[in-house]
Amino acid sequence: MERTGSKTVYEGAIASVRIEEFRHRDGSTSVREVIGHPGAVAIVAHDERVLHLVRQPREAVGEEDLLELPAGKLDVPDESPLECAKRELAEEVGKSASEWLELKRFYTSPGFAEEQVIVYLATGLDDVDAEADEEERIEVVSWPLEDLDRAIEECRDAKSLVGLLIFRALRSGDDA
Repeated sequence: MERTGSKTVYEGAIASVRIEEFRHRDGSTSVREVIGHPGAVAIVAHDERVLHLVRQPREAVGEEDLLELPAGKLDVPDESPLECAKRELAEEVGKSASEWLELKRFYTSPGFAEEQVIVYLATGLDDVDAEADEEERIEVVSWPLEDLDRAIEECRDAKSLVGLLIFRALRSGDDA
């Protein structure tokens, strides 16, 4: 398909909205509203005893606190996704990791949004001092690794579910 037109109708702090026109191979055309987003990272961080998760309010869906993986937007110029993941792990849970593995890249909702999330596995953890974002209300949760299934059951955040389910498959020896 070929993009034949694009007009930005809204530009916000974390997202934009564009009206885009496309021509498909068969000659037909379509118009789509597209949410622009810089993308994000999420981190499955564990030390063989606990998973390091967070709880935070998600006002957009009216939730006081959702259980999630540490995560953040790719919104720092010239910062690679891995550098972003390292920064977010430090800021959100006060940890650094000596070993990093990219687990998965996926689109959150490709029917209308271009956001892509990259999930990393972080191990070899150490404590680190870092400044948290002043606007974030994050509670760090040290979740027993032996209770991974309960974390999955409680989780309702898509990026976190993807990461936790892939992690469970890796631990059980299944192909993720």
